[in-house]
Amino acid sequence: MRKHNDLDRRDFMKMTGAATIFLSARRWVSTAFAQGRGGVTNPDKPNIVYILADDMGYGDLACQNPQTKIPTPNLDRLAARGIRFTDAHSPSAVCTPTRYGILTGRYCWRSRLKRGVLSPWGRTLIEEGRLTVPTMLKTHGYHTACIQGSYGHGIDFSKPVASGPTTRGFDYYFGTSVPNYPPYCFMENDRTVGIPDRPKPESMFGHKGPMVEGWKLERILPELARKAVAYIDNAGKGEPPTPFFLYFPLTAPHTPIEPAARFRGKSKAGPYGDFVHQVDWTVGQIMDAVKRNGFEENILIVFTSDNGSPARDGLCGSTGPVGSVLKFGHDPNRPWRGRKGDAWDGGHREPFVARWPGRIAPGTISDEPICQVDLMATCAAILGAKLPENAGEDSYNILPALEGRKMSKPIREAIVHHSADGLFAVRQGKWKLILGLGSGSGFSKPRRVEPKPGGPRGQLYDLHADPGESKNLWLEQQDVVERLTALLEKYRKEGRSAPRL
Repeated sequence: MRKHNDLDRRDFMKMTGAATIFLSARRWVSTAFAQGRGGVTNPDKPNIVYILADDMGYGDLACQNPQTKIPTPNLDRLAARGIRFTDAHSPSAVCTPTRYGILTGRYCWRSRLKRGVLSPWGRTLIEEGRLTVPTMLKTHGYHTACIQGSYGHGIDFSKPVASGPTTRGFDYYFGTSVPNYPPYCFMENDRTVGIPDRPKPESMFGHKGPMVEGWKLERILPELARKAVAYIDNAGKGEPPTPFFLYFPLTAPHTPIEPAARFRGKSKAGPYGDFVHQVDWTVGQIMDAVKRNGFEENILIVFTSDNGSPARDGLCGSTGPVGSVLKFGHDPNRPWRGRKGDAWDGGHREPFVARWPGRIAPGTISDEPICQVDLMATCAAILGAKLPENAGEDSYNILPALEGRKMSKPIREAIVHHSADGLFAVRQGKWKLILGLGSGSGFSKPRRVEPKPGGPRGQLYDLHADPGESKNLWLEQQDVVERLTALLEKYRKEGRSAPRL
């Protein structure tokens, strides 16, 4: 661990019924906090804000990539005031399984979803009765909210939606499905905001499906930011003070790449860069709301991303070919090999920045290997709570790393990686084993490669000597291959990788 000195880096109200719904939301949130769900003064129960970008790469942040073409002043400021991890990973190289892992502390490949992501109208993935981070925090007096998230059901829009976020631990929910998935509308708690009663125009990016009148892609992220800020603004108005947990997964810079007008042309990496810049602005709005409401001294803010970037430029119908943003001289996943979906590090090594005044030293950089599934065990440790045997099976407590404590060994025994098409990899110390050849995704080629007679059947890299994963040591280090293969099989067979407490 080392000190960091110089950092190298909606006006949606016009929609039918939106103004009325928004005022109702403000009353609901205010009432909830007035009933004992306001700001926090207990240092043992900090407010927690977890911001999750969608398809943003490690090299998008200026403080991590001197060659970036995108200004990220707010994220750079967050890093300068807290800690930045250089070896942080999402549990999957694509979105749905990463979100499952964050909220449950369990690798998603243990669920029914073995590869890929949920399809439009897919049923809820988190099993009924499974402990989630918000459910755990609620038992300790927290008010919990999710601004965005994803949902999907074949639903009657005039009735409450079953099995949504409010059935998995969240007191309050506002958001939309993935921006390119129907229904094209917002949802508040268990009801849609307006009735999606018309088909999405063919000219609009996304799958076919119903849409509310006036839906505009570029208004999604600003409205989500406004809701998140409103939630924080209302959090300090109730008595007695009670802590809050805000889970804020963004829709950007995932396709459709539609930055709001005020951000267009603000980067040197085309629409994609402008959208990343808007993500940075959104983080700044959260930081300003935290400060304005007096929460700065007792709040843990985390920013990370769900997987690597596919590096689309956004110039062709809100998307663009994979890798097309590189023509601007900007590599969103620099310096790692690969991109979204891959078993290589570019698919899952993520920006991870955290700030907690008094607990996290400003301007710190850590090379401790961590994983986003660690949120559950870390929150439990903060509260002095013990997780039940059947919860957080893959979650480790990274509080010592956040606080910069000296440790004699790594916190995690190993990290299991998972590609878009289900290719497994395991990382332990300097060694990374991939159980197959190719990238394991459709975002980088070759996707899968058949082994040649006498050649390697998988990939083994020494990340200390070869962080770019260019020299396959499978044949030269068969003892390491066998040891890591056995460790992964142990994790799969036992149903957990974290130690029993």
